[in-house]
Amino acid sequence: MMSTLRRWLLLTLLGLLLLQLFFIARIALMAAIDPQSTAFQRSELWRLTNQGQAGRWRQAWRPWAQLAAPLKRAVIASEDDTFVNHDGVQWEAIERAWRKNTAAEQAAALRAEQNQPARPIRIAGGSTITQQLAKNLFLSGERTLPRKGQELLLTYALEHLLTKQRILEIYLNSVEWGEGIFGAEAAARRYHGKSAAQLTPREAARLAVMLPRPKYFERLPDSPWLAHRATVIERRMAAAELP
Repeated sequence: MMSTLRRWLLLTLLGLLLLQLFFIARIALMAAIDPQSTAFQRSELWRLTNQGQAGRWRQAWRPWAQLAAPLKRAVIASEDDTFVNHDGVQWEAIERAWRKNTAAEQAAALRAEQNQPARPIRIAGGSTITQQLAKNLFLSGERTLPRKGQELLLTYALEHLLTKQRILEIYLNSVEWGEGIFGAEAAARRYHGKSAAQLTPREAARLAVMLPRPKYFERLPDSPWLAHRATVIERRMAAAELP
């Protein structure tokens, strides 16, 4: 019985090791080869196909030189203002997000106990651009400790095997910007009718601000909050350091 248990344990550990080696090999290849798709994109394409909406899919890869500098600065200013300096993870930001989410959940529980109307809980994120890329490239959207641990391993692999410029290039070409809209080129065409290389600072700021909730803001393009936040980000762009 014990020998069988040990055998299964060893096989499980071997499988996990091979999986990590597979992930690392794929990341290493990305230094020279553009990824064709991400795990999140494939999941979304499957969903759209099942809904008969596969025709809504839009994506076109653009190399670093064809992505407007204002967009790069806007995304860094909005999503990860210390991107060029950190090692992939901002532990203080994760701790702040955890405290904020815990407080929001406690407030929601208290409202439920008092039979007060429920309010939507806004989940705060503390993920860096590299962490978001790791999740989108390889992982599901579930929130579990094992998945978070895997995300951290992939994040450090991306930081050690790719340059910051390459990480941001892949991120800008693969991140979701609306229903079936992936990458900066598709987003620029969809919302501004032009190439990602031609975006103005204001247009870039509006796209960057959409990223935490792209499908939501796709439905509310005239949102006052979106306009205000875009103004804030546009002012911060000059200080955003590019890799």
